[in-house]
Amino acid sequence: MKTLRLVVDPANLTSSKAEKALERGAEILRAGGLVALPTETVYGLGANALDAAAVGRIFAAKQRPAWDPIIIHIAGTDRGKAMLEELVEEVPEAARRLMEAFWPGPLTLLLRRSAAVPDAVTAGRALVGVRMPAHPVALELIRLAGVPVAAPSANLFGHVSPTTAAHVLQDLDGRIDAVVDAGPTAHGVESTVLDPCRTPMAIYRPGAVTAEQIRAVAGAVEVFRGAGGLAEAPRTALPSPGLGLRHYAPRARLVLVEAPLAELGARLGEAALAWAAERVGFMLPAEVDAPVEGAAVFAWGRWSAPEELGRKLYAGLRALDAEGCTVILCPIPPAEGIGAAIRDRLRKAAHVAGV
Repeated sequence: MKTLRLVVDPANLTSSKAEKALERGAEILRAGGLVALPTETVYGLGANALDAAAVGRIFAAKQRPAWDPIIIHIAGTDRGKAMLEELVEEVPEAARRLMEAFWPGPLTLLLRRSAAVPDAVTAGRALVGVRMPAHPVALELIRLAGVPVAAPSANLFGHVSPTTAAHVLQDLDGRIDAVVDAGPTAHGVESTVLDPCRTPMAIYRPGAVTAEQIRAVAGAVEVFRGAGGLAEAPRTALPSPGLGLRHYAPRARLVLVEAPLAELGARLGEAALAWAAERVGFMLPAEVDAPVEGAAVFAWGRWSAPEELGRKLYAGLRALDAEGCTVILCPIPPAEGIGAAIRDRLRKAAHVAGV
């Protein structure tokens, strides 16, 4: 198939061009097709969440295994409330408080699913992940489609998540019907996934909404630790999206370097010596000088501004892949705030257990 590129300016959704592009995307979704759409986190690969055949096309296009559940995105305001009521049986009080505080936004809540949700969405599990994205284009597209949209990241399974339409097309051109191009995403790492039905609540995937923020709104929360560690190919369905051990991975080998900021340059230089026979690239914070002259360097952002690191993380991994690097050396930030989410993604990309 030919993948349509539907360009939309998020600041001008009422223009004729934007309206035509969004209506075309909505038509494709209603007809059971696949449309990649921007959210504030990453680009998602969307399909009608209530259409089992359409959801199946997501798994086929991404080459995604059936044990990995996917998240459903809903519209804003009253339309979104109606969609939520159709998708879930009940909303606990803690979840209601979190919705009021963080929706629209990068928080996915695992709630008891209704009979309307196809088994493929939840990998047969009783809980379904739902969120209301904080991107005007995503919200308008879902509103026009009139259906909740199931949307994992719009990339081949296990590969680096996309933060631009160009990234989507690198992986899925010719495999999906359309991509709605609204420019780069804001956060750059996927949503926080939380089970508010447990006591204490459990974070299955760290994201831009932090444990500290959740705790302040709704009480006790802990980070999920898989019993015995997570497998690359689990035997049973995962309880949440993003829990597979190997996700977000570049083609190059990713080597993580952990050290205080003052020592990062020296530690990166030492690591580069160990990989001297390879084409080495660096994810380099602004405060650190390049440790090897002439090496491929991605200007990652300020170490003191982890939001910048999160926003540029996937773009950097893709850029160094594009430069032909066979090894990428990457510092790993402290597990503070969104740093916990960055660590989670980097460890999975490097195939290293733990956060």
